[in-house]
Amino acid sequence: MRATAEQVEGNKVRLSVEVDESEVDQALDATVRRLSTQVRVPGFRPGKVPRQVLEARLGGATALRQQALSDALPDLYARAVVDTEVDPIAAPEIDIKSGEDGGPVTFDAVVEIRPTVSIAGYGGLQVTLPGIEVSDEEITAQVDRLRDQSGELTSVSRAARDGDHVSIDLHGSRQRGEDLHVEDYLYEVGSGAEIEGLDEQLRGAKTGDILEFAAPVRTEDSEDEAQIRVLVKDVKEKILPEPTDEWAAEASEFDTLEALQDDLRGRLRQLKLVQAQLALRERTVDALVGLVVEDPPESLVEEEVRERLHDLGHRLEARRLTVEQFLQASGQGEGELLGEIRADAARAVRLDLALRALADAEDVQVNDDELEETIGEMAQQAGTSAADLRRRLDRAGRLPAVRSDRRKSKALTWLFDQVDLVDEDGKPLSRDDLHVDVAAQGAGEAEKGGQAGTADEAGPGEQGSEDVQAEGRSTVEAES
Repeated sequence: MRATAEQVEGNKVRLSVEVDESEVDQALDATVRRLSTQVRVPGFRPGKVPRQVLEARLGGATALRQQALSDALPDLYARAVVDTEVDPIAAPEIDIKSGEDGGPVTFDAVVEIRPTVSIAGYGGLQVTLPGIEVSDEEITAQVDRLRDQSGELTSVSRAARDGDHVSIDLHGSRQRGEDLHVEDYLYEVGSGAEIEGLDEQLRGAKTGDILEFAAPVRTEDSEDEAQIRVLVKDVKEKILPEPTDEWAAEASEFDTLEALQDDLRGRLRQLKLVQAQLALRERTVDALVGLVVEDPPESLVEEEVRERLHDLGHRLEARRLTVEQFLQASGQGEGELLGEIRADAARAVRLDLALRALADAEDVQVNDDELEETIGEMAQQAGTSAADLRRRLDRAGRLPAVRSDRRKSKALTWLFDQVDLVDEDGKPLSRDDLHVDVAAQGAGEAEKGGQAGTADEAGPGEQGSEDVQAEGRSTVEAES
């Protein structure tokens, strides 16, 4: 068999394939063997039906030959794809040119291929990350939160203001629905009550005041109005302790205020470092996707949408939820959900195309050792052995896809290491400053900062491994 490829209109190629007569004869023999076991003919055992009888049953030698060609075309087309190294993304349109009646066979296959997109400017990408330095104001705010937890409420004679706690009796009545009545309820002014207008009424109120007002009551299918009556029984101000060494020793495991502040500074810095690492991943990906100006092929977007809907269905089924229940819980309509999924799918396709283009531009390769390492990781995720998973992937023809996913992951890691980093003030950031050093915090701190250490140790390139792991799980599930 011989195959050539030529570009045609749009993002398509035409594969021109020539099949020798000897290969056609092999395909005919295979079809005869298959039909001989399937067709029931009186007087003949399964597998022993002569070729002439099968031809008569199908309508002649030409009909049998056409059936053989129909059986062989998928494999012949797949071989042509491999030989010409094209990357199809949709089903082909096949047209047999000659050989249906006898002799060698020639056919054309027009197929849409994966486009190569432009990512001009990828070498000069700049990513803005949130600041990682901890200010004195942030430490003061953290100390104040701890002081607030130790605060004591003291009655005051002045009018209530935000942050005060008021003791109230509240009664609400409405024409439809149950009345509401609570006594000695301690409420923080300005905290955002479910009763609309309560905060506004309590601001400026004093002990002994009686407040009466109307508040709207909204349900899923109707609107009502409640008449609210509030008796202010007491106004309390929260008195915070002074930030001293004595207070720090009582409120924490540290003997001095300075030691507490140092600990808070270290924790805040660890948090900011993790946030910066996450921002590096997300914003670098956003910047790369933003370089792709071409519209993604609709066939790829549709395939991604189908996969996401399939995954959503599996997750809902695992939680024993229907789509209707999910939509109701999320407050979305079906059209809104589909629109969101389609937008995410289009972005994912753009990212895939951009990473392929980046890998080509930087000549990123995946050797056999790296491929085996990836299969081992996938096998661990899928709960099987590496040898078994490799066999399944090879049989399903998925090894090239696994290699491609690892290649994209390496390309993304390269980009993480190359983008220029600046803080929100435009000042350059060093990658050394983004290192999350959990070990330096000691054993106790390592346990508390485990999430930060995991984020750092995983490395930016791990983001691209999710598709690879999913590939392994889906292959195992498909063959189970």
